[in-house]
Amino acid sequence: MAALFGARVRRLRTAAGMTQADLGQKTHVVSTRITQIERASGAKPTLELARALDAALGADNLLVELWPYVYREAFPDWSRAFMAYSERAVAIRQYAAHLVPGLLQTEEYARTVLSVGTTLSSEEQLEERLTARMGRQNRLGSPGRPELWAVLDEAVLRRPIGGRTVMRDQLERLLESAASSHVTVQVLPFDQGEHDVMGGSLTVLTMPDGSEIAYTEGAHFGQLIEEPAEVRKFAVTYDRLRAAALPPLMSLDMIRSVMEDNHREANVPSRSERRRLAQEQLQQSGGRRLRGGVGRIHGRRARP
Repeated sequence: MAALFGARVRRLRTAAGMTQADLGQKTHVVSTRITQIERASGAKPTLELARALDAALGADNLLVELWPYVYREAFPDWSRAFMAYSERAVAIRQYAAHLVPGLLQTEEYARTVLSVGTTLSSEEQLEERLTARMGRQNRLGSPGRPELWAVLDEAVLRRPIGGRTVMRDQLERLLESAASSHVTVQVLPFDQGEHDVMGGSLTVLTMPDGSEIAYTEGAHFGQLIEEPAEVRKFAVTYDRLRAAALPPLMSLDMIRSVMEDNHREANVPSRSERRRLAQEQLQQSGGRRLRGGVGRIHGRRARP
């Protein structure tokens, strides 16, 4: 993709009658940087530079639209494949063990998360990653938006990423997002004990043709699973997590409690109390299916 990007820049520059020095002057970089881009050598272009090149060459957003594909080449193959699948998925089911999923992160929360560790070498790289992550959230507001179902471990709510102000804003974002008809948020409380996905995260994607893809991720690795039999196992694992989590209405109550108590211990009902309250919620709704709630779990068609 970097080679394709460079070829497009060279073709547009030549058609415009510009030298590499001319283009460098218009985009405020040295001519050798233009040479590197056209030859796909050296550092990949930043989003800011892609925009400048697009404007200088009158490319009508062609280079800006190509840039995300160039950007992805910095990621491992399995990560790039997962991002590509995610962009086409009609349903996204996620379990998050430590962090709010990227699609639901606020900008400051995301900035804090991306700043941790040594994977980014500059502030410029951080801004690129942040721009790309925020850009992916646009899908949730698009006409072809996917259904998003997120199960969050209680640890996700209680670890004050970025400090209390950033975390409070993030919890508010979760509440706002869960109010959307296509987003469901559940919390898996600590008292559920051990489970099959401890220590990492799990995502199950449903594609437009009905097929499914699974993706597991830890702190420094990820694995894309495409074999149907293996994917079914992860889908069942996810359904078990979803069934063990608090129902959506109770999950939102817990998020509010953590937010209001400023990360002090939230009042989480016992398992038997949760079952009783869930039944009451179903009865109060007149037997109608709770949006993203227990009714939808019980009504799920059994997998073969």
